[in-house]
Amino acid sequence: MSTPVMKLFDLAGRTALVTGGSRGLGLQVAEALGEAGARVLLTARKAAELTAAVEHLRGRGIEASWIDGDASKPEDVTRVSAEALRRLGQIDILVNNAGAAWGAPAEEHPLDAWDKVMNLNLRSVFLFSQYVARHSMIPRRDGRIVMMASIAGLRGNPSGHETVAYNASKGGVVNLTRTLAGEWGEHGITVNAIAPGFFPSKMTRGTLDRLGEARLAERAPLRRIGDDDDLKGAALLFASRAGKHITGQVLAVDGGVSCILT
Repeated sequence: MSTPVMKLFDLAGRTALVTGGSRGLGLQVAEALGEAGARVLLTARKAAELTAAVEHLRGRGIEASWIDGDASKPEDVTRVSAEALRRLGQIDILVNNAGAAWGAPAEEHPLDAWDKVMNLNLRSVFLFSQYVARHSMIPRRDGRIVMMASIAGLRGNPSGHETVAYNASKGGVVNLTRTLAGEWGEHGITVNAIAPGFFPSKMTRGTLDRLGEARLAERAPLRRIGDDDDLKGAALLFASRAGKHITGQVLAVDGGVSCILT
């Protein structure tokens, strides 16, 4: 017998750990999961921003809490993951959203900046996924991992967009998604990625100020950039029973930009 469609998206009784969840895209995803019924735990570096984010979520009727930590440090990944499991009992949904960018021409890109981007955008994604899978999802043969990739990981840079480390790291997230999906499918774990296009955020503020929203919107077939609701549907699909037969996939949420750019 089939399940009523709204029940497929219901996350009541489920738990979610969202990295980089104190603002921007991570907070948007946390809203979606919490409004669907999940208990949400946010992690990021800054306690003040986490406190504000949790207050925001609680104001929307969402059960939320936070743990501060630097995802670029393996010891913090372990500490945060272990504490999240202690508080939540289990982690049903992991959203790997924490990330950073660095702008510099490829021929001049500093090595320490390369390492900073890679450690946060790719290494921490692997370490969070590994810990949560090993200690919670594989033993229970159930779990949803949602990666935050980018359309920057699907193609190269046009002239003037000098983010070689960011693009390379997000390309790594794309193939890490596929690889983990292949290995962990037998354990009942789905692993999928969302690849956003341009959304206003602290990370993209410089580009928005330099190019302007209208110019960026012109590049998209839908003639708009992302807003505060545009990731929610994709995140809920991948995190819920509605997406239980979807794994190893990368969904661009970009207003159509990736369908016209190669």
